[in-house]
Amino acid sequence: MQYSIIAPDNINGEIVLPASKSISNRALSINMLAGNDKLPENLSDCDDTHVMLRWLNNRPATVDIGAAGTAMRFSTALLAVTLGTHVITGSERMKNRPIGILVDALRQLGARIEYVGNEGFPPLHIVGNPALEGGTVSLPGNVSSQYISAMLMIGPTLKRGLVLNLTGEVISRPYIDMTIAIMRSYGACVQMTDDNVITVQPGLYAKRDYTVENDWSAASYWYEIVAFASNADARITLPGLYTESLQGDSKGADVFKMLGVETIYTSTGVTLCKKPVSVERLEYDFIEIPDLAQTFVVTCCMLGIPFHFTGLQSLKIKETDRINALKVEMRKLGIIIEDRHDSELLWNGERCQIMENVAIDTYEDHRMAMAFAPAAMKLGKLNINDPHVVSKSYPHYWEDLKKVGFRL
Repeated sequence: MQYSIIAPDNINGEIVLPASKSISNRALSINMLAGNDKLPENLSDCDDTHVMLRWLNNRPATVDIGAAGTAMRFSTALLAVTLGTHVITGSERMKNRPIGILVDALRQLGARIEYVGNEGFPPLHIVGNPALEGGTVSLPGNVSSQYISAMLMIGPTLKRGLVLNLTGEVISRPYIDMTIAIMRSYGACVQMTDDNVITVQPGLYAKRDYTVENDWSAASYWYEIVAFASNADARITLPGLYTESLQGDSKGADVFKMLGVETIYTSTGVTLCKKPVSVERLEYDFIEIPDLAQTFVVTCCMLGIPFHFTGLQSLKIKETDRINALKVEMRKLGIIIEDRHDSELLWNGERCQIMENVAIDTYEDHRMAMAFAPAAMKLGKLNINDPHVVSKSYPHYWEDLKKVGFRL
């Protein structure tokens, strides 16, 4: 399937974003461990949350996570402390995404986990034990924060709790902070020291009502749209977003201010307004907000702003190799970007011939589709292959584009 996207002349409107899948899946995991029958409110309607809900509601012997990386990591840890024997599997891409670091850490706590296929990768055969001893585990700080969060969330269920030592540089810290904040809201006792030691005391989670915030990651594509808008009075209102947010991606608002989008905070959400661009070149470390990298690469390229982005090491193991995917797809648009050390992307303004009737491949990656679609505003028209991938985090993305005048 392919969408041909034609952009409107002017941008104005109000969009209700989906709930945060990052918060939703953490709240669902902790809610389950708390034994709470009442679900958190305003859960995300994305694929990643649906697969979590499906197995939590039905408890099948084989848990199929599909392409949901967050759900794979969290569910592996949950199944390790849940009574019963299960196999957890996923899509072909998921079977090639590493999980050995998490499995090794869980085994140190006494979990019984075996690989069904290739060593270090799903599927996994898990014999759950609600009475694991717990103890001290070390993890590299530069691994996916989802491994760290998966371990932390089961900490209160362990007889001796959990002491997690994070060694070296800690990346994606806002996601760890988010996990700790949600755990505390459910009554867990969690402390993190300056030397990156996280201590989780044993004890039961409390049953409580919980409401999920709307998604700041999804907001980034609307910032991009306002940045590209041709009308000087372009405005987009996004209810349900707040300056005091658990989501690290809320920091994207500060970066977009340099790229010509001002954020006005109100008691009910935010309004995005178009302003002049204030930088000729953008240097930024994405170590804390890696999921926004694709948005900013496309934004800077389409605005003609050279950049040097660092802190991108986690992009290699996302839904696709996002560093390579960005290089390939930007070249179709006449932009030659360079990568360094598997963790940096640079553009010095170098260009090549734009492909005719260009179509952007999405690599089974929702953020590729959503980050590239607004480029139609600068190109006049843009084709997106396999647009259905947005269901992973923002199922009504295309309908929302139509609401502000995009034609598909």
